[in-house]
Amino acid sequence: MTGAKARPDWAPYLVLPVVAVLALPAMAFPTWLTLTVAGAAMGMMLFLMASGLTLIFGLMDVLNFAHGAFITLGAYVAVSVLGRLAGLGAADSVMLNLIALAAAVLVAACVSGAVGWAFERVIIRRVYGSHLQQILITVGGLIVAQQLVIVLWGPQPLQIPKPAALRGSFIAGGAAIEAYRMVAVALGLLIFLAMHLVLNRTRIGLLVRAGVENREMVEALGYRIRRLFVGVFVAGTALAGIGGVMWGVYQEIVTPAIGDEMTILIFIVIIIGGLGSVTGCFASAILVGLTANYVGYLSPKLALGCNIALMVAVLLWRPRGLFPVAKQ
Repeated sequence: MTGAKARPDWAPYLVLPVVAVLALPAMAFPTWLTLTVAGAAMGMMLFLMASGLTLIFGLMDVLNFAHGAFITLGAYVAVSVLGRLAGLGAADSVMLNLIALAAAVLVAACVSGAVGWAFERVIIRRVYGSHLQQILITVGGLIVAQQLVIVLWGPQPLQIPKPAALRGSFIAGGAAIEAYRMVAVALGLLIFLAMHLVLNRTRIGLLVRAGVENREMVEALGYRIRRLFVGVFVAGTALAGIGGVMWGVYQEIVTPAIGDEMTILIFIVIIIGGLGSVTGCFASAILVGLTANYVGYLSPKLALGCNIALMVAVLLWRPRGLFPVAKQ
């Protein structure tokens, strides 16, 4: 006799539309649409910054508190790249502007990934399996990395202007939508789909997930799981660099603390979504972005604490987050 088939849990998928619908009666539709697009764009940038950390933790069981350093590195690399491509960025052409931004993203991903490779070999490799040591040594690595950034680029804030064609807005449904926000949404969706396909539809994703569950068995089959894990760490730090580029260009100013300032919000995102869940990270990042924009508009005094309140509410409802890894 076979057991009853478990019913699909649709509740986490309803959170985003419910929050958006509940906010609609409190404001005019054009305002709601503007805030919704802005919240989705902010969420996508949060996802880009947080996805690398949730990937590293979910597949490698590594708590990397130096993750913010790779965000900072990506932002500063973007300053250098866009500075050299100022002609493309200032051109009155969307295509040339996108080429300049894409070059900054690509170079930042490569540099952050290369530094992440060295970081894994020199520091992380020594503390596998010990969360306490991982926390201590990566916090130290974060401090050192911030000082190295100051040595290379200086302590003063640096301007990083948006490409010319991405500074403006267009009208849709009576709402003003920033062009750059739409680029952030498109890039976030593209990276999420790529991560989902790689982890769930490719041999590499299968081997990595199998290595997390039973490393000895995978190695007995002739696969070098350590190399796969190094690749995961490099991918995670490269994603942090991409997030740093998008956030830095959005802010139009870069400081040595830009990554450190986002660390708490990134941890809120991955806790709400479910530790190690890429799908959860994606959904929770958008949820945090929408909540911050709706609350900031309706009650600015509550905006600073709304993310903590959201995390508490979600954990009281689902203690393991919206999308626990065990259920995927």
